[in-house]
Amino acid sequence: MRTIPLVAALLLWLLVPLPAQSAPAQFTHPGVLLGRAQLDVMRAQVRAGAQPWKSAFDQMMAHNLASLSRTPKPRAVVECGSYSNPNNGCTDERQDALAAYTMALAWYVTEDSRYAGKAIQYMDAWSATIRDHTNSNAPLQSAWSASSWPRAAEIIRYTYPGWSQAGIDRFSTMLRTVYLPEVINGSNSNGNWELSMMEAALGIAVFLEDRSAYDRAVARWRNRVPAFIYLESDGELPRTVPGSGLDTRSEIVGYWHGQTTFVNGLAQETCRDFVHTGYGLSAVSHFAETTRLQGQDLYPEIADRLRHALGLHSKYELGTAPPSWLCGGSVKRGLGPITEVGFNALRNRMGHAMSNTQTLTEQRRPAGTNVLFVAWETLTHGGAP
Repeated sequence: MRTIPLVAALLLWLLVPLPAQSAPAQFTHPGVLLGRAQLDVMRAQVRAGAQPWKSAFDQMMAHNLASLSRTPKPRAVVECGSYSNPNNGCTDERQDALAAYTMALAWYVTEDSRYAGKAIQYMDAWSATIRDHTNSNAPLQSAWSASSWPRAAEIIRYTYPGWSQAGIDRFSTMLRTVYLPEVINGSNSNGNWELSMMEAALGIAVFLEDRSAYDRAVARWRNRVPAFIYLESDGELPRTVPGSGLDTRSEIVGYWHGQTTFVNGLAQETCRDFVHTGYGLSAVSHFAETTRLQGQDLYPEIADRLRHALGLHSKYELGTAPPSWLCGGSVKRGLGPITEVGFNALRNRMGHAMSNTQTLTEQRRPAGTNVLFVAWETLTHGGAP
């Protein structure tokens, strides 16, 4: 185990000055990515056979993650190097966390206790076993897994009576001691890392009702989002995260993968590839969705950035040829099933016109899973309240 780094992380957490308070006076449960109203609409629409919810539910239930015969594969130490090489438990952990979330959704729609029991089996197995993450991808691996665990736990804890208090307590300890120290202090890596880390930290904070962790996650997210998505109002160059060490034009351009022309909605990883850009945009949406459920709607703060980013990437994902000034005239597509949450919030709730995002979102329904931390978002957010 990495005892010294863990202790150091905890000490750093205690020493960093607290940001201005953002946490709610009273937390709302379930309240990580999904609230009771959204869950109720999801269940009602599926049972009524309404689309796109019914086809999205059928897609989910046909996936291996929804199999009642699938078994958890917990490990005491999960070792993940760059691009999960080595992969000692990385895939197992991420997919077991997503399976727990999948089972929680299946439970809520069907009210079949077998699915709730299966979700608990995954959560209990890992909370009884895991102690640490190691190697270079430990923070990102922790973030991806810990984005899914609280979603599942919130639904089960607050809608199903069969999870023992001992199981809840042990799961809470796992989140606090194994995952939170890995993600709460953020990262100086590419933006998708830190945005995923803050999504995980926020979900953990809600489940644990940890106001300090909640405030830290919000403060870091507010710094990172403007440094990940560019708006022309930022000036000639994109913003940087305070303390990032990006001080000159050449350093910033290098960090933006060689891009020298900046337009509304361009993301820090656009010219790397759309896959990693999609991870970041998804985490931005998930984070804002959870704060909205907790009574602190951060969508208005980032609405212009997110709608332009979703629109720009949807346009080229749909096949429009990129101009020569964008990534040298060549983009690596593969945005993934990440548009539903942001599109629903910005178009359906806030009324922003998002034609490219709407076309891509509707064309690719039902949205499935990237088997990392995104799953079943047509089912959960395709027109959710």
